[in-house]
Amino acid sequence: MDFEIPQDLKMIQSLVRDFVDDQLKPLERDILGRAADLSDARISLPAETEEKLIKMANEIGLWGINIPEEVGGVGLGCLCSSLVEEELAQTVVPFNFGDVAPVLFECRAEQKEGYFQPVLDRQKKAYLALMEPGREASAASWEMRAEKEDGHYLLNGQKLSLSRAGEDYFAVVFAGTSHEEGQKGMTCFLVDRDTPGFSVSGTEGKTGWRAQLREPLLLTFKDCPVPEANILGEEGRAFHLGRKWLPARRVVRSARCVGVSQRLLEESATQAQSFLSFGGYAAKRTSIEAALADIAVSVHAGRLMVYEAATKADAGELIRNEAAMVKLFATDMVHRVADRVAHIFGGPSYIAGLPMERLCRSALADSATELALELQRSIIARDILKGLKV
Repeated sequence: MDFEIPQDLKMIQSLVRDFVDDQLKPLERDILGRAADLSDARISLPAETEEKLIKMANEIGLWGINIPEEVGGVGLGCLCSSLVEEELAQTVVPFNFGDVAPVLFECRAEQKEGYFQPVLDRQKKAYLALMEPGREASAASWEMRAEKEDGHYLLNGQKLSLSRAGEDYFAVVFAGTSHEEGQKGMTCFLVDRDTPGFSVSGTEGKTGWRAQLREPLLLTFKDCPVPEANILGEEGRAFHLGRKWLPARRVVRSARCVGVSQRLLEESATQAQSFLSFGGYAAKRTSIEAALADIAVSVHAGRLMVYEAATKADAGELIRNEAAMVKLFATDMVHRVADRVAHIFGGPSYIAGLPMERLCRSALADSATELALELQRSIIARDILKGLKV
């Protein structure tokens, strides 16, 4: 068993680390805000700054590094993507090298120009709409319907999206449809923002640091006409979209949890070594040492799980079980680390204006919901009951 990262990937990891240290971390104060009431805090970079960073990332060959080669990206594999995400997660500056939801990898050639490419180029936001307000995660309880009529579909219902609001966007909507044979299934539709009958609420801007306390967007469809050409994949087979990409995606998302936890460990160590308490530095207190040790162990365990699953994925092995375990562990790990950080800092980990506050909040927001974690537990349990080795 080889625990060494290949040399070529180490070079990419080092390149990304330098990019984060030299280009992103110096922008953290602008993101966190300088005013006493944090009214100037931001949830995104100014457009001109973001364009400059994108151009720089393109020049050094990092743009599209997480995108599979078959859909036009660099496609350097799951382990490489995990190393990149781990480094990017160690700053509060919201930037990535072209992150696209795997479902859009399934765009047909004629759909890529209008949907996939604009998302990759950050010209549009894709509002992924799965959940419905007041309903369970199970598709059996969803009421969103799409009825075929004169060469197009009429969408009716409401959806929730956890995507961050943008000025230009489209929705990726899952709705129930009926086949000509009478069989029912779920179909995925690409719905443009200016489609009649489509509206979005919940985008009202909050100012300052409160802007990061975002709630789900509410997408409403009332007799909304969508052409057949805007079906993503096949009619009635929405849940097959992106299936081959999802396990690796879960591993890469888990790497973000590892990166955030690593930065929190560094912030906590600095705090412990500089904060005087009862005539001595906090680092000398047994409870602080224990908290630091717990964080370090969690980070190490999470990193090993991510790297193992990513290596298996790159070797062509099926990692459904490993990906579910990694996602479950990494999400729980972030919550544990945030608790230890709160103890080390002597107060809640959500004190506005500190890097740890934005890191904790961002990590918890990006981590899976309890309903999504139940899905991971179900995957693991089913494999155990089938007699598969864990």
